[in-house]
Amino acid sequence: MSAGHHPELTGIAKHFNAVTKTGRSNVTKLTYGTILLTVVAYKMKKSL
Repeated sequence: MSAGHHPELTGIAKHFNAVTKTGRSNVTKLTYGTILLTVVAYKMKKSL
């Protein structure tokens, strides 16, 4: 592969992949967002 050439990504792989910086960034945001929501939901449930 030449520098800067990425295979054609389709579907959800366009947004969540390990090939592009944007894709890696989106995976990281989704991961930390999911962890945060899980912790918040757990704390809210525990306080009820």
